[in-house]
Amino acid sequence: MVQEVLLRLCAGFVKTIELFLLTLAGAVPLGLIIAFGSMAKFKLLKIVVRFIVWIVRGTPLMLQLIVIYYGPGLLFHQNIWGMGTSGRFTAVMVAFIINYSCYFSEIYRGGIESISKGQYEAGQVLGLTKRQVFFKIVLLQVIKRIVPPMGNEIITLVKDTSLARVIAVYELIWAGQTFIKSDGIIWPLFMTGVFYLLFSGILTILLAKFEKKLSYFN
Repeated sequence: MVQEVLLRLCAGFVKTIELFLLTLAGAVPLGLIIAFGSMAKFKLLKIVVRFIVWIVRGTPLMLQLIVIYYGPGLLFHQNIWGMGTSGRFTAVMVAFIINYSCYFSEIYRGGIESISKGQYEAGQVLGLTKRQVFFKIVLLQVIKRIVPPMGNEIITLVKDTSLARVIAVYELIWAGQTFIKSDGIIWPLFMTGVFYLLFSGILTILLAKFEKKLSYFN
């Protein structure tokens, strides 16, 4: 029984890690693009982007999952995500990327706006273009400042992956819960907590080491 439980939990954990990594791969760069949009000099673009970010941050991720998966089919009478498990997973991934990119964008924006204008002016005095000033002077300092809040969101993402089961995507919690119905035992569900704790612990250590490497900006 123990071996069977571990095998199923590991299978669910693999899917959890897959969703976690794909979300980061999409949300980290998209969040930076959205941050630029929210700081744009073109007022209409700025208003639209901030309004979208406000909606995404102000509504539950669970609601967004349901709307993104079922919405296109109900509105346009067409399933754009495809059939079966792969289609549901794609919808979950899109929902997670949109949600976390909006959260990341606010962290990016706060980090960029925290850099004094004097550093931009100093870079331009040295003959650097605005692009060079941003990537060679500003960005590295921004990264240093946003690591702690980004780390908090990344740890939250680990736990939020459990919401994928809302639209029947097999993940770690689902793997543990199946034993309640099939075998009448609950301890496999508690074991899922161990997986989450270990994963979160490893990420915490890695983020702390990364932050330490950036300590030369202090």
